[in-house]
Amino acid sequence: MAELGLNEHHQHEVINYMRFARFKRGLCLKTVDSCFQDLKDSRLVEETFTVDEVIDMLDGLQTVVHSEVESELINTTYTNVLLLRQLFSQAEKWYLKLQTDVSELENRELLEQVAEFEKSEFTSSNKKPSADLIKPKLAPLNEGGSELLNKTVACLQEENEKLKTRLKTIETQATAALDEKSKLEKSLKDLQMIQGDQKANANQDIAELENKVAALKCQFEKTLNDSTANQKFLEENLVTTKHDLLKVQDQLSTAEKELEKKFQQTAAYRNMKEILTKKNEQIKDLRRKLSKYEPED
Repeated sequence: MAELGLNEHHQHEVINYMRFARFKRGLCLKTVDSCFQDLKDSRLVEETFTVDEVIDMLDGLQTVVHSEVESELINTTYTNVLLLRQLFSQAEKWYLKLQTDVSELENRELLEQVAEFEKSEFTSSNKKPSADLIKPKLAPLNEGGSELLNKTVACLQEENEKLKTRLKTIETQATAALDEKSKLEKSLKDLQMIQGDQKANANQDIAELENKVAALKCQFEKTLNDSTANQKFLEENLVTTKHDLLKVQDQLSTAEKELEKKFQQTAAYRNMKEILTKKNEQIKDLRRKLSKYEPED
């Protein structure tokens, strides 16, 4: 059987419309035939007619046939508009915008394809229409809507899985950051033994950093089970934590400079400078590792 490139459901709808069009076409042809038959029965009662009489009969027949054909063509146009209205109404309920190409209506190849489809469907097979092919209305919106809704849900689920994977990655990075924080804390404790009176402030900075990182980890775990609406909040929290961390690092750098200045006049300056240089390298390495803490764009 000839195909129109449509799925089974839509092809059945086309068959229903073609059956309706064939019925209307048959009625129109019967009407035209009856016009000629009426002329034969009412006017052709004599054996001979003059030219004027023949012209008068043909003019009358032309007027009647013209009126019938024009009426049927207008009705066909209105019927097609109503059919398009049903399709567009269904599309608008799902926020879709359909487009038509009027030039394709005169495509000879496509018209012949439709003619072949009609011939194979209504002439060769002579099949009785099934219950699915004689629906008086368009199919309910439920099936098409459910299909579109299912696709939307599938897309949302896929996006949710991506977000979960991303959050797991961030959580892993946060865990690694905690390990690096522990190493930094140990290094800072060694430095505090030299700094003396700055020990309390440094411990307070480390405690604040630890609390912020721990709070961030808790936020990650919570966001993993929340909706995607919390994603923006997590990213903002990451940026804030990064700024706080940079602030702490800046304070540590300032403390190192002050410590270096204090010990420049002492005999242990060279040893202290070597220790501070190592600590600076550790801090730089920590900065590079914590840069992984930033959310991906």
